[in-house]
Amino acid sequence: MLPVNTEAALANLDADQLRELASRLMGELRHKQALIDKITHENAVLKRLKFGVAREHFSNDQRSLIDDTIDADIEAVQAELASLKPKPAAPDKQVAKRRPLPANLPRREFQHEPESTMCGCGCQMTRIGEDVAEKLDYQPGVFSVERHVRGKWACKQCERLVQAPVAPHLIDKGIPTAGLLAQVLVAKYADHQPLHRQEGIYARSGVELPRSTLAQWVGSCGVQLQPLVDALKAEMLAHRVLHADETPVPMLDPGSGKTHRAYLWSYCTGQFESSKIVVYDFAESRAGKHAMAFLGEWRGALVCDDYSGYKALIAQGVTEAGCLAHARRKFYELWTNHSSQIAEDALSHFGKLYDVERDVRELSPEDRQAVRQARARPVAEALHTWLTLHRQKVPSGSATAKAIDYSLGRWAALTRYLDDGTLPADNNWAENRIRPIALGRNNWLFAGSLRAGMRAAAVMSLIQSARLNGLDPWAYLKDVLERLPTQPSHRAAELLPHHWTPPHEGRSIPAVPVASRQLVVALRA
Repeated sequence: MLPVNTEAALANLDADQLRELASRLMGELRHKQALIDKITHENAVLKRLKFGVAREHFSNDQRSLIDDTIDADIEAVQAELASLKPKPAAPDKQVAKRRPLPANLPRREFQHEPESTMCGCGCQMTRIGEDVAEKLDYQPGVFSVERHVRGKWACKQCERLVQAPVAPHLIDKGIPTAGLLAQVLVAKYADHQPLHRQEGIYARSGVELPRSTLAQWVGSCGVQLQPLVDALKAEMLAHRVLHADETPVPMLDPGSGKTHRAYLWSYCTGQFESSKIVVYDFAESRAGKHAMAFLGEWRGALVCDDYSGYKALIAQGVTEAGCLAHARRKFYELWTNHSSQIAEDALSHFGKLYDVERDVRELSPEDRQAVRQARARPVAEALHTWLTLHRQKVPSGSATAKAIDYSLGRWAALTRYLDDGTLPADNNWAENRIRPIALGRNNWLFAGSLRAGMRAAAVMSLIQSARLNGLDPWAYLKDVLERLPTQPSHRAAELLPHHWTPPHEGRSIPAVPVASRQLVVALRA
């Protein structure tokens, strides 16, 4: 190495030594400038992100979130255990201890009478009394009370009692109607209102609903709706093209008072598939084993980013389709943060590819593929050549080099859509499905337990699938919760969002046999 410690030493160097020194210094300068550009870029990106606190200190509101989760988990576990136990004999009737519903609420009365009040002995029965059950109902913005009056009819001759049976409800002997349950679920999982906030909202309407009660309803509904989510997942896995994405969700670490990073995985049918389905899966980590466990034996085309967790699926025969938006985004950040000319030129190429996609969105898969081959293929080939040439001009380790390396390294996956009209160009379809979760994180802060996260994933799968199919989530869930107690398991698919028919719109209501509408009890002397 040439000595350059003093000006005198420089003066003693000949021309060849000076050229060697200048070459070495220029190399060091390029390396340091690339490092400065890289750090500057990373710093600019970080400034655009929102940071959370390093450690959660629980406020009173956060404590209430934990309490809600515990109550919901307990109710869900009890419901699951109850479904596994044989039904005990009916206990003696006891007086209800719950507080009566507010008298100021409007009431709608429903009369339930036997189809026939003629006794089998030929005598006309006499009405001797009635049973009244009040259910708390909710229409968006309005509470009301449903009074279900079940008249008692008795035959004086043979001491026989006839009474209409209690209509089946999702929560047996509970006060909520399907409309109120749907409201609680939609407010919690679609509008991201934690139960302690809902408690305050309902209190302002004059109805006291403790958060512990709301949590029990949520837990019970989660268990009852799980078979529908399983059926939804089965139908989704019957499709050839799926999208996948994941987002972090803080989850409470029991006993430590801290949170650790769990993940909500989003899977949905392809952008051009006929059925619009999204299913969420909550897992305690981002490990690829969770994606493998969820997809099981499915072998189709998976549209995803470059996350290594999907690589095991690719190795087992799943076809990888890359996300053009991810590749474009890296150049967009360069252009936004540094006004890079290379990034601007790259964005121009990507823009031409997306111009084609806008034109083929409504075409059939065959026509879409033909147009892509004619118009997008030449643009993609020109982009590949351009990226390869410019990669030789930028120093390794720079932000520009990383952006180019990402596209070149995933070129086969990024351009696979050009040869298959059923594949989309990017994974934006799945990213839009995961976006509501980001809003929810700002409200409920963390998942209280693994079970709570799984329950949220199940209910959100139904709600977001309903939205995808243009349905009102509240109207959809209300009807599903009303029909679920009597819906045969082999007809569960009728309740899935993409198959669901609104009440009285082309849906026939099956007749209930007379034997099931009447309850006959012999009076004892």
